[in-house]
Amino acid sequence: MKYLKIIAWLSLVALVVIQLFPVTLNESDTVPQNDFMIINQVPATIKNQLQVSCYDCHSNNTEYPWYSKIQPAAWYLEDHIQEGKDELNFNEWDTYSSRRKNSKLRSIIKQIESGEMPMDSYELIHGDARMDSTAVKEIIGYMDSLRED
Repeated sequence: MKYLKIIAWLSLVALVVIQLFPVTLNESDTVPQNDFMIINQVPATIKNQLQVSCYDCHSNNTEYPWYSKIQPAAWYLEDHIQEGKDELNFNEWDTYSSRRKNSKLRSIIKQIESGEMPMDSYELIHGDARMDSTAVKEIIGYMDSLRED
């Protein structure tokens, strides 16, 4: 029993100490001119759905939940966001070559069709990120219309 108390106290101290190591937040005050929404003049319904379902992880401006201030959750979120941005950053859309844009559009279509995106873990916390069948069809149709092949 004594060891359990020691382990519990050490765990508590470790939890408090890791709070002293914050992360750099993915926040920006401006929308760059290279943004997907600006370049493609996206219809309002699709724009809203993309912002709610995709932009937190795939842009330079994340709306953080309350638990993002608590470690180790903040580290997990930042790692996840960085992975998402490395794969696709809507804010940098116009910096991509035509070939890369087409590849990204194919990937977006495939991942939305298969239900990979938005991720289940994201939808669990952000219920409004779920796409109903109508939204899926609209977004896939729109993304397909942008393809150049």
